Amino acid sequence: MISTLSQVALGGAIGAVLRFLVVAGAGRILPGWPLGTLVVNVLGCFVMGVLFVTLGPRNHPLLMTGVLGGFTTFSAFSLDAFKLWEGGEPVQAALYTGLSVVLSLLACAMGAALARGALT
Repeated sequence: MISTLSQVALGGAIGAVLRFLVVAGAGRILPGWPLGTLVVNVLGCFVMGVLFVTLGPRNHPLLMTGVLGGFTTFSAFSLDAFKLWEGGEPVQAALYTGLSVVLSLLACAMGAALARGALT
């Protein structure tokens, strides 16, 4: 278990640093627009798909959970939706996708509202 946790921690650190570098660099291209976040989310999803196919569905703590988890959690969300779709459950995939996006946006808005209220 320690070995697995160490892999996740190392990968997470690598992914977080990569995310920071991409977001900082993209911020210079289009200031004020979340280009960096879009890039890491799309790239992370692409890499997650590649790894899922090339490495198989078993757990890969360093790359899939660690690096891509630190780089973007959107890749894990997309893989979950893709598995549902590919598994012949398009309604479940659509429901999961819709709920994830809507509830995440609402949670973000609620957290911001709570923090604004708590700080004023």
